[in-house]
Amino acid sequence: MRWPVAGLGLLLAASACSGSAAGDPALPPPGARWDYQIGGAAPPGEGVGVVVRDRGDDPEPGVYSLCYVNAFQSQPGADVPDELLLRDAAGLPVEDPDWPGEYLFDVSTAERRDALLDHVGPWLDRCAEDGFDAVEADNLDSWTRSRGLLGEADAAATARLLVDRAHAAGLAIAQKNAAELAGADLGFDLAVTEDCAVHDECATYAAAFGVVLDVEYTDEGFAAACAAGVEGVSVVRRDLAVATPDDPGYVAEWCPAR
Repeated sequence: MRWPVAGLGLLLAASACSGSAAGDPALPPPGARWDYQIGGAAPPGEGVGVVVRDRGDDPEPGVYSLCYVNAFQSQPGADVPDELLLRDAAGLPVEDPDWPGEYLFDVSTAERRDALLDHVGPWLDRCAEDGFDAVEADNLDSWTRSRGLLGEADAAATARLLVDRAHAAGLAIAQKNAAELAGADLGFDLAVTEDCAVHDECATYAAAFGVVLDVEYTDEGFAAACAAGVEGVSVVRRDLAVATPDDPGYVAEWCPAR
């Protein structure tokens, strides 16, 4: 369903009021048109009422804004304290095999999780100070790429710390990846997914959350997600580089109105 911006604003205002009364952070309405802009900020397309941007960019005025934070592993080239990184038996940092330059954070003990929160927590606080409504905590599934050094319980315990920190800052927080985890039980408020149609996970996320923001990176996945029309799942087709409109290969499409 496509929501006009004006109508979305009224709904968000009502949601914010009810969220404050209940002590819960406000969420975008299910089915809102959204855009994934972690590759760089750009003017939203027509009718877009929800935008995700990197924590280094400003939120878009007048829309529901989510702040992207790589919470479970480092960004390429980022200045990260050595003691936060997960290391193998040889003492070498464990690199994400699919994303060169991204190294997994060590969340194997309560002490190490607290140290990570000391590093990542201020990012969430800054997202709130900058005017974002929610945070997307990426790479919850890092433990699956840890060569057996981390487990699901480590990820879940870290997630609970991030959820508490986000909520304390007045932010909603989105589960990202790891459909097999009961994210709603961990305290996540919504989900941001990649290729959930390709991986047959859209219904799983929708069963857990009333709001699911899905980005598809292939024509086939986009067509399947639109055809499925899973209630509560908003779909955008983006290019894999998540480029800005001036860049070659830029793609941004939305499902036809039903």
